[in-house]
Amino acid sequence: MQKDSLTEFEVVLAVARRQGFRPAAVELEMSTSAVSNAVAGLEARMGVRLFHRTTRSVSLTEAGRRFIDRVGPAVAQIQEAVASADDHAGVPTGTLRLNSSLGAAQMVFRPILAEFLRRHPGVTLDVVTEGRLVDIVAEGFDAGLRLAPQVPRDMIRVPIGLPLRMAVVGSPDYLERHGTPPTPADLARHACIRARMPSGLPSPWEFARATRGKPAAAKGAVKGAAAVSNTLDVPGPMVLDSPLLMLEAARAGLGLAQIAEWYVAEDLASGRLRRVLDGWAAPLPALCLYYSGHRHIPSTLRALIDLIHEINRR
Repeated sequence: MQKDSLTEFEVVLAVARRQGFRPAAVELEMSTSAVSNAVAGLEARMGVRLFHRTTRSVSLTEAGRRFIDRVGPAVAQIQEAVASADDHAGVPTGTLRLNSSLGAAQMVFRPILAEFLRRHPGVTLDVVTEGRLVDIVAEGFDAGLRLAPQVPRDMIRVPIGLPLRMAVVGSPDYLERHGTPPTPADLARHACIRARMPSGLPSPWEFARATRGKPAAAKGAVKGAAAVSNTLDVPGPMVLDSPLLMLEAARAGLGLAQIAEWYVAEDLASGRLRRVLDGWAAPLPALCLYYSGHRHIPSTLRALIDLIHEINRR
């Protein structure tokens, strides 16, 4: 058998990680046919089938799984050696891959990600947003962005010190028609736009009453958070699984929505939405960048970490 190239190994690992030729092609910035040909060529030279292929799915054969288990760590070591050598150039270049929830990405986009690209024009920032929590190492990401309780325990965390709170908002038209609730208990007489939890059930709303001289209600919450909190099941005509849809529903005057502040900051500033129950705003846990401590930190990720520390000190 001829000596196999590192590129072919990287293609096989990407297909296994993404469970498909097309998503692997997107990750590697190759055509789908090039990915398919690379896998087929390697299989032909090895004389073994690495993947089961159907019109709907791609999965590893037993031989493919053994191959991945052996080759994966070796390829990772080679990639880390190349990245380490690149670090000596002093200027971050290449691609930085981040996995994030949509809300987290929106929150940090202007103050962190946009500033990062302005400072490092040689870097390509590849951000994948999704609700599910993924294994960032297994799926080829350099780092992730999530609220602190969602970060796996074996990861190194870099807290992002931006203030995080929930906000209950409604359109001026809705509030003129239905009035402003003075306390959370008054929400029983309002139409509430609710979020759907992973279980499929509507999410309850969280409230916290500000008090002085007491510990924060939520671990990892921002400094000054309230100490007295409660959870409330609210009534409502609509359950949605996207905060952006909730925002649109509130803008349309369909009801009140409880949503993270970063989603509604511009609407509140413009007057398109009004905030209610501000004294009961629930704090959120800290947002964190996180990464594996068992891998070499590329210069691109180190530059992003340095920027976060700089912003936290302001």
